[in-house]
Amino acid sequence: MAGPKSSSKPSPASSETYVAVSTLWKSYLDQTPDRLKFIDTFLAFTVLSGVLQFVYCVLVTNFPFNAFLAGFASSVGQFVLTASLRAQVNPENRSEFKEVSPERAFADFALGSIVLHFFVFNFLG
Repeated sequence: MAGPKSSSKPSPASSETYVAVSTLWKSYLDQTPDRLKFIDTFLAFTVLSGVLQFVYCVLVTNFPFNAFLAGFASSVGQFVLTASLRAQVNPENRSEFKEVSPERAFADFALGSIVLHFFVFNFLG
């Protein structure tokens, strides 16, 4: 006896989702400046780093716990600082940040990162 035939034809909803995602990706690649793409890549790296640290803590061990907290807080803090940098250097947000030049935004980002990692290093013990 032959079993029920499964259709290899994608459902209309998944096809629409694929078209929407591919259109969004193509628009992102075409219209986003390279500087913002580089920042977005670093944002993805910090998210991946935080997720890997959390998974390691859950699956393997959380000893020493303060090391996990410091590493995870470093990932979250760096993500927030980088997202702020992205918002400030985005040309479409120029009206929101009239007084802040891209160089000043990067200097704020660098100083904030130094302060963040100073506290993270001290938290390690």
